[in-house]
Amino acid sequence: MTSSEHRRITDLGTLKAIAHPLRMRLYRALFVARTATASQLAEQVDEAVSLVSYHLRKLAEHGLIEEAEPQSSDGRERWWQPSSYGFSIHDEDLRDAPELAAAGAAFGRTIDEQRKQMYARFLDERHTWSEEWRAASVSSEWLPRLTAAELASLGGELDALLRKYDQAARAAEAAGDTEGRENVAVHLHGFPYRG
Repeated sequence: MTSSEHRRITDLGTLKAIAHPLRMRLYRALFVARTATASQLAEQVDEAVSLVSYHLRKLAEHGLIEEAEPQSSDGRERWWQPSSYGFSIHDEDLRDAPELAAAGAAFGRTIDEQRKQMYARFLDERHTWSEEWRAASVSSEWLPRLTAAELASLGGELDALLRKYDQAARAAEAAGDTEGRENVAVHLHGFPYRG
């Protein structure tokens, strides 16, 4: 990863590229793995290597991923890594362009569907996790009455807190502290609604 910052997506091509369901799954898998080959990712998403390679090249065309240093002596393998520490999409970048707003909505639906699938899989497989992991898992809902400024502040604080935990875990793992570590998904939504 060449940048420790989120990449802010503001153009239609990049937004359409990441809104594709398989590309988002590949991006997520690559973000978790940190570096991987098309073959490794194809196995994770249960798709043909040629199809995965095509979609990885599309992600790279839009600067979402980049080639990584080879992790093995096999010179035929092409290694990939995310080009930044995630990405973000902001409403103010989409609101004045209907095609960007439509692509942003498509991306949001893709992400929401994949998140639901991840959580449903956990619920279905919950019994296969240890008691410690089952007890540690979190599912809660809060329904506060906030102003837009308060919600924005809450989102910023939650983002900073999650980034702190993620970066500390990455540093610990890089130092060899891998005992008991698992991939963990934390999904947050904060939005206004009318009863």
